Amino acid sequence: MIFSRWLPALLGGALAAQRALAITLNVEDESSLKTAAKTVAIDMINFYNDRDSKAIPGKLDGTWWEGGSMFMILIQYWFLTGDSQFNSLVQEGMYWQKGDDNFFPANYSQYLGNDDQVFWGLAAMTAAELNYPERSGEPSWVALAQGVFNTQVPRWDTSSCHGGMRWQIWPYQPGYTTKNAISNGGLFQLAARLALYTDNSTYATWAERIWDWSAGTPLLRKNWVIADTTSCESQCTDHGDYQWSYNYATYISGAAYMYNYTQGVQKWSEGIHGLLNTSDQFYPTSKTFDNADGNILSEITCEPIEKCDRNQITFRAYFSSWLAFMTLIVPGTSDLVMPKFKTSAAAAALSCTGLSDGSHCGTKWYTQSWDGTSGLEQQMAVLGVLNANLVPFKNKAPYTSETGGTSVSNPSAGTNSSDNDVPVLNTVHTGDRAGAGVLTVVFVTGWVVAITWMVRGG
Repeated sequence: MIFSRWLPALLGGALAAQRALAITLNVEDESSLKTAAKTVAIDMINFYNDRDSKAIPGKLDGTWWEGGSMFMILIQYWFLTGDSQFNSLVQEGMYWQKGDDNFFPANYSQYLGNDDQVFWGLAAMTAAELNYPERSGEPSWVALAQGVFNTQVPRWDTSSCHGGMRWQIWPYQPGYTTKNAISNGGLFQLAARLALYTDNSTYATWAERIWDWSAGTPLLRKNWVIADTTSCESQCTDHGDYQWSYNYATYISGAAYMYNYTQGVQKWSEGIHGLLNTSDQFYPTSKTFDNADGNILSEITCEPIEKCDRNQITFRAYFSSWLAFMTLIVPGTSDLVMPKFKTSAAAAALSCTGLSDGSHCGTKWYTQSWDGTSGLEQQMAVLGVLNANLVPFKNKAPYTSETGGTSVSNPSAGTNSSDNDVPVLNTVHTGDRAGAGVLTVVFVTGWVVAITWMVRGG
């Protein structure tokens, strides 16, 4: 009885102690944001250093693509804070996983999807645009991004749906007959950013082609709702309608770069604002979301039912950081996104009270307390939204080759790779080649091997 009388006080004290350990954040103060971001980044890197696969730079346990996305967020962190303590780690991982200068390393290429590869290309593109330090004797950051573009464009599939990128690369992979938003949106964004950085119109042509094709499918509908998937079997008329924030972010970001590249063409402005309006769904007010008040970023498909997998937990990092950088190249967009990034960051910081050090972040920010989950992905998501709030303080648009970008273009990067023998179901014409570079030479060997493998039952 005596114990039960004191139990509420003990629990209250424990909760108070946990709150005391929470990350302190003033979203209006640059120094406070930098301090919080550093704390979150250190915990994220601790997870990275403790992984079972730590003998392989850049490779996370059970996933390959997340290494590239993590490095992308850390590159932004360096640019926005000036903290260089993770630079060697990032460089080591990026170069280790570069493959034949195309982020298609032989150790993993047999099970990668187009979306996996493109995220590493976007990380390299981020490094190029932010003048991230390069190592002597290694390919430039922009060349690595071009290598990804050069190996992906020949996979543009006109054998079904009149075009589009398949989700998976190899016919034996589940999902090979799926065309999805992130694979197409990812290549669209990469092409748009390459167009702005290099001022090469071929990249812009490809960006517009991908956007227009997407707009003719459920992946980018006229009401600005993005479907996650569509299928080759239906000639891309059906749609899987799970709503994910990063699908919206990749198309919005690409449209922003195209808006800047074309000096304000209305098509891109309409796309940006249409998709921004629809993406308000990621700031829920439903009772399903506990304390959600319409101002806190949420992955609405999985958070309320507590079914977010490790990939989905990271999506808000890309949504917030990509859209924050958009505000620097598309006038008038800051007021549309930054206020809710501020409230989201404040709520996210309150979720970072987990484990013994009281700085491990949870998944559901709208609860404004730790939800009992922790991991590298939770840290990445919070670091992304903290980065977003630092963007206005830095107030420096991404560099291009004409505005101080030091990364040197190589239009033919990645085209001499032995890893490019993948099935291609269309013909790539000379007019589709990037600049003076020769795009990937594609052989039928991979297709024959894959079909033989399936016929024999694997």
